[in-house]
Amino acid sequence: MTATTHLPDARFSRSDYKTLGLAALGGALEIYDFIIFVFFALVLSQLFFPPQMPEWLRLLQSFGIFATGYLARPLGGILMAHFADRLGRKRVFSLSILMMALPCLLIGVMPTYAQIGYFAPLLLLALRILQGAAVGGEVPSAWVFVAEHAPLQHRGYALGFLQAGLTFGYLLGALTATALAQIFTAAEILDYAWRLPFLLGGVFGVIGVWLRRWLSETPIFMALQAKREGATELPLRTVLRDHRHALLPAAILTCVLTSAVVVFVVITPTVMQKSFGMTPSHTFALSSLGIVFLNIGCVLAGLIVDRIGAWRTVMLYSLLLPMGIAVLYASLISGGAWLGLAYAVAGLGCGVVGAVPSVMVSLFPPKIRVSGISFTYNIAYALWASVTPLVLIALMPWSPWVCVGYCVVMGAVGVAAAAYFPARHSKTAQASLACES
Repeated sequence: MTATTHLPDARFSRSDYKTLGLAALGGALEIYDFIIFVFFALVLSQLFFPPQMPEWLRLLQSFGIFATGYLARPLGGILMAHFADRLGRKRVFSLSILMMALPCLLIGVMPTYAQIGYFAPLLLLALRILQGAAVGGEVPSAWVFVAEHAPLQHRGYALGFLQAGLTFGYLLGALTATALAQIFTAAEILDYAWRLPFLLGGVFGVIGVWLRRWLSETPIFMALQAKREGATELPLRTVLRDHRHALLPAAILTCVLTSAVVVFVVITPTVMQKSFGMTPSHTFALSSLGIVFLNIGCVLAGLIVDRIGAWRTVMLYSLLLPMGIAVLYASLISGGAWLGLAYAVAGLGCGVVGAVPSVMVSLFPPKIRVSGISFTYNIAYALWASVTPLVLIALMPWSPWVCVGYCVVMGAVGVAAAAYFPARHSKTAQASLACES
């Protein structure tokens, strides 16, 4: 076995499409398990906190528990990345989905505040921490797994398609919430039906574990093993010693990606109900439509990456992000005129979610790639995604344009990063590609 024997062909083979499809579908099921919490944040705030507590404080604490899942990402991500670089991508890629599904199932059967008092929110917090650790290992491993299977000429499309699969998990959550809002009354959801989506997440986890049995190890990792060039020391130590220059751009791009997800998927559905008085069923239906176009936007961004390059695509979508969110909130503030179309435009504008992974995988060489991405991505995501929802929810009563202003700032950050860093990291990217050719 030689190192070059297993490198990807120039075109997508049937095996490549199978690998990409299974990775994307498994990721979608895992992201559903993580994100379904936010679609029922209002319900959970009533079930897991004292009824005499002010409603705004209960909601804030519910989002606080959701955000804690992000804070747990670095712990799980760094640990799982270590084994991904040492033992292989596939093993960790399969383990993460099991770690996500079990807590989701337990949330579906756990007692509430009315039954066990303050132990209920503490138990909920512990389960969310476990889920955060799992998703911390899932996303970087998924990026590297797919990138190392895909032909170099089509890596942008492959990663964009994967991101569409991951964001499809958001769509599964929105569709599930929509269905429950239409089938059950508000009283029934509060009584027992809120448990159903979490129980469904446990089933999804079993399906995901089964799907990933059919995946094979990446050709690049196998080539490294054949040449005995795998990580010989703690991979994170190598990252911090030899690749510190890649940490800042990776962290900045993660914050831009996170901002799009937090505003579009996490904050806006809640704002639509609390600030604009929309019913849950209407909110979830619109959110589902928006996420469909977010999926499309990710694939389009990946295709554009393969045509004009990853950094240029990040710059383009950093400009489109605030424009799309501005269209959405302008429609909401004006009374909901053309709201479905506005949601679709905003979803397409969030295509930066599909462009960032192509830059991230080029910043680190293969033998420490998962550790490098996981360290920066998870720490930046944890800090940004844990604080941002709380700040935006707290500021929303001050002005409904808060989310738009925030996206303007983050879009400017993305443009500045795309203008400054490519020249400084061109040699690193070329060396990384040389290792895979």
